[in-house]
Parts: sequence; C-alpha cells; structure tokens
Amino acid sequence: MSPIFTFSMQCCSSTHSVCRLQDHNMTAKDAYQYFVLKAQEIAISHNWTPVNWEETFNNFPSKLNPRTVVHNWLRGGVCAKAVASGFRCIWSNQGYWYLDHLDVPWEEVYYAEPLEGIKSISEQNLVLGGEVCMWGETADASDVQQTIWPRAAAAAERLWSDKGTTSSRNTTSTALQRLEYFRCLLTRRGVPAAPVTNFYARRPPLGPGSCYEQ
Repeated sequence: MSPIFTFSMQCCSSTHSVCRLQDHNMTAKDAYQYFVLKAQEIAISHNWTPVNWEETFNNFPSKLNPRTVVHNWLRGGVCAKAVASGFRCIWSNQGYWYLDHLDVPWEEVYYAEPLEGIKSISEQNLVLGGEVCMWGETADASDVQQTIWPRAAAAAERLWSDKGTTSSRNTTSTALQRLEYFRCLLTRRGVPAAPVTNFYARRPPLGPGSCYEQ
C-alpha cells in the first residue's frame, strides 16, 4: 500500500507574495490551484496517494489527479459527487464528526451516514471510510482527552458495524449502554473520558453516581 500524502495551504499576505501573483497575472485562487496541483505532482512522483480537502474537488475537479482521495468535511453530498466522478473519498462531515463542535451529542455522531446518497455498490466501495477530527483552538493537555472520548467511539462503532445494525434509532438504548461501559473502561485505565450524555462534550458529571449512569 502506498503512503498517504495529505496537504493543505494557509496563505499569509506579504509584499513578496502579492508581487509574485501580480508578476504571473494570478489571483489567490489561481495560486491555491497551482500549489495543490504542484504538490500532487510531488506526491505522485514518490508513489504517494494525495489526499485533498474537498475545496479542491469543489473548485477544480477536472484538474485533480485520478488517484486523489477527496476529504469531505464541509457539508454533505460531496462524497457522493466525488465517487460518481471516480475519486475515492474520506467522510468527515463537520456537522457530526468534528469533535471540537462541543454541542454535537453522541447520537448525532453515531447515526451520521458516510454513504448518504450513494446507491451503487461500486461507488460505495470508493468511500474509504471516515475520520473524526479534533481541532485544537480550544483544547490543550487539560481537556483534549475529554473532548475526544467517548464520542470518537460512537463514530468508530458506526464505521465498523453493518449499516443495518446501526442505522435504526431503535438501537439507541443498546448503543448507549456500550458507550457508557466503554467510557468506564477508559476512566479505569486513566483516560479522562467525559460522560456520554453531556449536552456539551468534556464537561464533568452533573452529579454523583456510577460511571455507567453519567
């Protein structure tokens, strides 16, 4: 299996960069496209697999190397469009699987559907999987574990389980029991996982009680 090569670009304004754009008659969007495609060339030359945020697919899909993996993070429906165009896709819809969004309850994480809108088996097979993302603007060593766990486990079970067993809301009670048990295991092993049913992730328990019921 070839390595994965993930890249993004964050631009800062400077006299040098502005002058370079002007000299080459390029806009900022042109520069972004140039950067992405040049980075893809480098990745492919090393037999690496380029993974790009969905903005590249949304803006210049025909220019992307066919080996590109599209990382769908902004909104729903992009994986469906990407696989229909022959690209592979990783699903991380920020409305559900961005763990720094503290007001997303475990149920929404659990019932999120990476294959939404993708009916063809051959196209479903182009969805490599999913990824929960943890951005660090409001996290450090004091709270990062509580922010990640146990909601990341809800996404994990969603990904490794048959769709039929996790897509029904009737599974809520049994799934909650598993997550609460898993959270207890984590805390016993020194991982400061937050209570499963907190309205806001990483907050402490609302009161005393067993870790199975917090």
